[in-house]
Amino acid sequence: MRELFETISPENPIEAARRGLRQSPRRRFYEKATSASTTGGYSVLLDAKPLHTPARRLLSTPTEALAQAIAEEWNAQTDLIDPAAMPLTRLANAIIDGVAEASGRVAEEVAKYLASDLLFYRAASPQGLVERQARHWDPVLAWTRDELGLRFEVGRGVVHVAQPEEALTAAGALIPKDPWRVGGLYSVTTLTGSALLALALLRGALSADAAWQAAHVDEDWNIEQWGRDETAMQRRAYRLAEFEAAVAVMRAAA
Repeated sequence: MRELFETISPENPIEAARRGLRQSPRRRFYEKATSASTTGGYSVLLDAKPLHTPARRLLSTPTEALAQAIAEEWNAQTDLIDPAAMPLTRLANAIIDGVAEASGRVAEEVAKYLASDLLFYRAASPQGLVERQARHWDPVLAWTRDELGLRFEVGRGVVHVAQPEEALTAAGALIPKDPWRVGGLYSVTTLTGSALLALALLRGALSADAAWQAAHVDEDWNIEQWGRDETAMQRRAYRLAEFEAAVAVMRAAA
C-alpha cells in the first residue's frame, strides 16, 4: 500500500495526504476488508492481514465504527484501488503517520484561522447575500458569545478586522491536542475556511449539514446568480467527501 498512499510528511500531514495521491491506481489484490479489535483500538484487515499506513504503522482507530467505515472504503473498490475515493483511509494515514507526532503544530495551524475567520468578513451588498450570511453565521457567533464567553468583531468587505487577543487566546485553548480530534478539526477548518465552524461542530453546537451550508453561503449565492460550473461542482463533491470523513473522525474520537 505504500506505493498507493505516499508517506505523510509531519510538517503538514493533512495537506500531504490530500496531495499524495498517485495517478496510477493499483489492481485490487484482496477479497474482503474487515475490522477487528486490537491493543488500544481497532484495526482494519485485508483478508485477515492488518492494514498498515505508508510509514508501515498499524492502521488502528479509536472506535470499531471508524475502523469498519474504513474497511467499507476498501470493500467499495472495484478492479482498481482508487485512493481519491478513500477519504477516511487517507485521513487516518495522515493522523497516524503525521499528526500523532505533530499534534501541537497542527493545533497551532487551526488557531491561525481564528484571527481571520470566514465568519468575520461580511458582504456589504447585495442585501440578499447580507441576510443569508447573517442567517447562517450569526448563530455561531452568538454561541461563542453566550456559551463560551468569547466576543469577536465583524467587518464588511475584505479589510482585516483585528480581533480581541483574549478571545483568540481563549478560543485557541479549546482546540484539542489529541491526534484524531485535532486531525479532524484541522481538515474541517481548512475545508470550510472557519475554525469557529469547526469548533462548533466538534462541540455539538452545529450539525454537519449546517456547517457545510454555512461554509458555502457565498458560493451558493454565486451559483444562484450565475449558474453551475460542472468542474467546480466536481471539486466541491470531492471536498464534501473529505469533510464527511473529517466529521466521522471527530465524532469517533469525541
